[in-house]
Amino acid sequence: MGYSGFIFDLDGVIVDTAKYHYLAWRKTAQSLGFDLSLAQNENLKGVSRERSLRLILEWGQTQIDEDTFKTLMEQKNTDYLAHIAQMGPGDVLPKVQETLLFLKGAGAKIALGSASKNARLILDKMKLSPLFDAIVDGNDVTAPKPDPEVFLTAAQHLGVPAEHCVVFEDAKAGVTAANSGGMYSVGIGKKEDLGHAHTVFRDFNEMPQVFLKGLMEA
Repeated sequence: MGYSGFIFDLDGVIVDTAKYHYLAWRKTAQSLGFDLSLAQNENLKGVSRERSLRLILEWGQTQIDEDTFKTLMEQKNTDYLAHIAQMGPGDVLPKVQETLLFLKGAGAKIALGSASKNARLILDKMKLSPLFDAIVDGNDVTAPKPDPEVFLTAAQHLGVPAEHCVVFEDAKAGVTAANSGGMYSVGIGKKEDLGHAHTVFRDFNEMPQVFLKGLMEA
């Protein structure tokens, strides 16, 4: 039996919101008296908001009280939402919608598995929500990637065994989560960053439909 469940991460896979996360987190870091590099931001991809802020504080060798911590998380999300408020369907990454439609037409089950607590809002803005059979985001799970909880929960919602699911991820932690959950991982990005994925494509333009068909018929 081939793969019948296809689970997509959001940021960096369906839409490029990573740049907005970076701008918002960098503003947070600067408010604390230090900067956040693009290299450091790579380590925040696929990571929960709380864990991201804790990492940033470690890098900046800064300690704050719990109330300030909560305030900074809320402010970061406010800044991020201000950026994505300007987004629309034109911001969907190339070939993503075609890929979703192809899988849907082939009878596959499609889910979102994202750490973002704004995933439903973004999918609605992109007008992609109807293409998903299940949406699992940071509001639905407690363990952040590289824990596989978000993908295992998505598989359960689809009614598809984990070993019959494919995960599309652009983050190291996300690929690790897919692998540890017993799923087939497809890295979207650079091979040097995602070499532990089963297969890597730079983007969906590079991914031929014959590859997807082969997975479903495997």
